[in-house]
Amino acid sequence: MTQDNQSTKVITGKVRLSFVALFTPSSIDGGDEKFSAVLMIPKDDKNTLKMVKAAVDAAKENGKSKKWGGKIPPSLDLPLHDGDTEKDLDKYPEFADHYYINAKSNTKPEIVKPIGKGADGKMKFQEITDTTEVYSGCYARVSINFYPFDKKGNKGVAAGLNSVVKVQDGEFLGGRSSAQDDFADVEFDDYEDDDFMS
Repeated sequence: MTQDNQSTKVITGKVRLSFVALFTPSSIDGGDEKFSAVLMIPKDDKNTLKMVKAAVDAAKENGKSKKWGGKIPPSLDLPLHDGDTEKDLDKYPEFADHYYINAKSNTKPEIVKPIGKGADGKMKFQEITDTTEVYSGCYARVSINFYPFDKKGNKGVAAGLNSVVKVQDGEFLGGRSSAQDDFADVEFDDYEDDDFMS
């Protein structure tokens, strides 16, 4: 049975972004530079997880007919990982109670935020160009597409990154804090300079 692109595409619920490289591509372990983000899916988001599993199964069927010689290999690299068992929670405590997906793209994904409904009743979006607005720790809904691969003897299903809709700010991940948090209780009267402030 041939699978179409729609059956391998998922629009997630609200996920938390980590290891964000959405505006500038980055290389992992010396590989090709790609735009990417890790999508942290809460384990209680049953709807997103159900859609992901169905899309991964559809991608496996694609691989069976197009990549893997008519059979689904018994051992595949799959894109959905368990944060409780596959991450060092001492180092990355935010992954507790989450599954996660590494989503990548060779081209820059569309990155937007919702700005309300138009006259037609459909949601309208505005492009985000400020690179500080989407960061590791913020929340988004993400369009991803699952596809089979057979590269250098490794077979599996990967997640392609289509577009990102930021929906909520969150605490920075990776130890970064905001100036507002750092300096909110610091007195600056002693340092005020009329020439500087004007």
